[in-house]
Amino acid sequence: MYVSVDGVRADNHAVSVFDWAFLRGDGCFEAIRSYQGRPFQVEAHVDRLARSASALRLELPDLHAVTSWIQGAAEASGDAVIRVVATRGGAPWADAPPRVVVLGEPVPDVPESLVLAGVPAPWHPAGRQWDLAGAKTLSYAPNLSAARLAREGGAHDALLLADDGTILEGPTFSIAWVADGVIETPGLDLFILDSITRRVVLGLARELDVEVRQGSFNIARLGSSDEVFAMSTIKEVAPVGQVDDAVFEAGPVTRRLRKAFRSLAAQSS
Repeated sequence: MYVSVDGVRADNHAVSVFDWAFLRGDGCFEAIRSYQGRPFQVEAHVDRLARSASALRLELPDLHAVTSWIQGAAEASGDAVIRVVATRGGAPWADAPPRVVVLGEPVPDVPESLVLAGVPAPWHPAGRQWDLAGAKTLSYAPNLSAARLAREGGAHDALLLADDGTILEGPTFSIAWVADGVIETPGLDLFILDSITRRVVLGLARELDVEVRQGSFNIARLGSSDEVFAMSTIKEVAPVGQVDDAVFEAGPVTRRLRKAFRSLAAQSS
């Protein structure tokens, strides 16, 4: 597995145990898909990393350098997931300066059809403004706990819901569905993550003359939907076959978007 720390290849894969990223989850990250050694949408990911770091008041190295480190990891890793972790560092006595860690790891398998379970997410901003709304921070424990809870109930993953049942996002993915030929998806004003994959997919939908509607939707809305799909760096465009008791088919809109996304990724590699 390829690992670099501040652009230097790190064979021992180590950062200080006194780093606040380890002790307190104080940092931010990105996950970028590499296709045949080329990172997909790397500029958009680095821009989002910079926004997250700014929200945390965390100073990053030169962004051109960070981009080059990502490209080096992608070239060494081929078809992979490239993770970028910006750490806070630690107290002066701990000798733990801020770091940018870049690593390449294998792409995990994704089920052909996802089964999701709705899980309440009281920690989610869900439209409430705060300093870190929309930032991709390291503090993902609540999200991962929701995913574990869903798996314990027999699902593949969770679908996060606000207290009133408003659909938000998955722990590590965005969600959308098709109703009467229109793609509907939670709006960014709910302070869901501004997913790069979501952004690309919605752009492709408009190129395919499929209407896109963003807003606030209750989980009951899925009962009148024809297709549901998840979007993320790892999942790309993944059909959702079930959400709680509602069952769906992988329909034509999902298939067209999946094909268009993979074609775009192939052209970029």
